Amino acid sequence: MAGELPEYYYRIRENGAAVFRVDTENRQRRIEMEQIAVINLNKGEFKPHGDRELSGADKKEISGWIIRRKALLAMRDIDDIHRAVDHLNLTTQWAQSRATDDQLEEVTDDLLLAMHDLRTVLVRKKADRMLKK
Repeated sequence: MAGELPEYYYRIRENGAAVFRVDTENRQRRIEMEQIAVINLNKGEFKPHGDRELSGADKKEISGWIIRRKALLAMRDIDDIHRAVDHLNLTTQWAQSRATDDQLEEVTDDLLLAMHDLRTVLVRKKADRMLKK
């Protein structure tokens, strides 16, 4: 199992990660993880943890992880939007076929405001894109 472990472990945080070096080459043959850096994804940067110095290999690995992580998060964002479209369609079907008057009364104003807000933003963004062409 020790040969299968990655050299680095990333503990995901709200807007980044803590980076650990994984070590199994010790006398007790235990897995040890030593924090070596902290990543801020919003800024796209990382800093060594404490007074540590990062090697060139560390920096290259962390930079690659940042690129892969940003791509994954972007892919998840668009997937969430596709799911929202599906959910809007399911909500429409529910409102048309199964919702009671009390249920509709409970959600109608919130849904109308959210949909109006979304429509306003989408129309403005589409107009901006069309003007750029």
